[in-house]
Amino acid sequence: MPKQSKRFNTASGSVDTLKHYDLDEAITILQGFPPAKFDETVELSFRLGVDPRQSDQMVRGTVSLPNGSGKKVTVAVFTDDEQAALDAGADYAGLKDLIAKIQGGWLDFDVAIATPAAMKEVRSVARVLGPRGLMPNPKSGTVTDDIPKAINEVKAGRVEYKMDKTANMGVPVGKRSFEADKIKENIETVIQTVVKARPNGFRGKFLLNVSVSSTMSPGVAVDTTKYIES
Repeated sequence: MPKQSKRFNTASGSVDTLKHYDLDEAITILQGFPPAKFDETVELSFRLGVDPRQSDQMVRGTVSLPNGSGKKVTVAVFTDDEQAALDAGADYAGLKDLIAKIQGGWLDFDVAIATPAAMKEVRSVARVLGPRGLMPNPKSGTVTDDIPKAINEVKAGRVEYKMDKTANMGVPVGKRSFEADKIKENIETVIQTVVKARPNGFRGKFLLNVSVSSTMSPGVAVDTTKYIES
């Protein structure tokens, strides 16, 4: 087991691991942790009660953070109309040339968007993009003919959430430098969105555990009772 830093151990000492905190208290505890030397990302972690082996219990979607993610998002757009995408705010755009760069090992972007017409060629790099969570997908709003809208939403703070093979999920909700009320609003928006994504017909407890943490901190368990639909 890797040795934890003094900062991490100090932070861990201020958290009751058996307690689920009210969201305001959880954020106060998080912001009271010893800070790192950079502006850490705040992440909301979910442990879900669904069976990840069942295709009809997949939990996936997107959510627009009302206060943004605090991250500068680099966007690549697969399209025949390169200039229009660049004018709309894309950092990189193109089709065959962009695919060739990716085949050569280039992956200097955070989100990929594609027009439906471009997807036939984009699938040639699916094995490269897919494992890294970069493959454009209609469910995440990244396969669309409305490229300007997609770019604006991504850069304004739209993030994707997707359950992994163990029914766990992490969603970025801001930066340590954010004011507490802005982090809270982002977190509440994410929790409410995920609750609404509960698979139809699912029986049992959906949110087994939800915790908030920053890049270099332990997690603080959040009491989500008030957000769960009856």
